[in-house]
Amino acid sequence: MYELLIGLRADPLATPFQFVYLAAFISLPLHGSPAVSLQSLLFAVFAIGAIASAIATITRKNPVASAMTLVAHFFMLTGLYLTLDAQFVAAVQVLVYAGAIMVLVVFVIMLLNVGRESQATGGRPIRTTLGTLLAVLLVGMISVTLAARPTGLNQLAANATTIGTTEAIGQSLFTTYLFPFEAVSLLLLAALIGAVILAKRHVQEG
Repeated sequence: MYELLIGLRADPLATPFQFVYLAAFISLPLHGSPAVSLQSLLFAVFAIGAIASAIATITRKNPVASAMTLVAHFFMLTGLYLTLDAQFVAAVQVLVYAGAIMVLVVFVIMLLNVGRESQATGGRPIRTTLGTLLAVLLVGMISVTLAARPTGLNQLAANATTIGTTEAIGQSLFTTYLFPFEAVSLLLLAALIGAVILAKRHVQEG
C-alpha cells in the first residue's frame, strides 16, 4: 500500500485502476487481508456499467444513440470476461460484436433512415401483461439471489488463467472438438455457396 501511495504522489496522472485499487485498500480491516480484491471490485464496476448501458439501450428514442450505448454495453461485457480470465472470449466480444456486428447495425439504421416512431394501437394488453410477468420474474430472481447464502467460492479455479487463452481453446478445437468444428465450417461454407447462387439467379432474372 505504501508503494502505491508513493506512486500516486509521484505521478499525478496515475491510471484509474490505481485509484480503484487504493479505494479497495481503504476498506481494509485494521489487521488482515483486503476486504475486496481488485478483481472483485473491477467486476462490480463493469457489472454496474453493463446494467446501466443496457437500460440506456432500451430507453433511447434515437436508434443511433441506442446503438452507441449497445457498443458501450459490449465493452462492459468485455471487461467482465477479462476479470474472469476469459481472454479469448473478451477479444471475440470486441472484434465480432462491438466491431463487425455493430457496424452492420449502424449501417442498416442509416440505410433505412428510421424516422419518428408511430404509436402502436393493437396488442397493448398482451404486451403489458407479458412485461409485468417478466418484471415479476426478474424481481423474484434478484430476491432469491440476494437472500441466498454465499457459497464461499469467490475465487477462480486454479487453471482459470490457462483454459481461457487462445492457445488452450485452439488446442481443444483442433483435438477434442475437431469433427464438430469442421462440420460447422462445412455447414457455413454450404450456406455461403447457396447465398451466392440465389443472389446470382436473382440478378440474371432481373
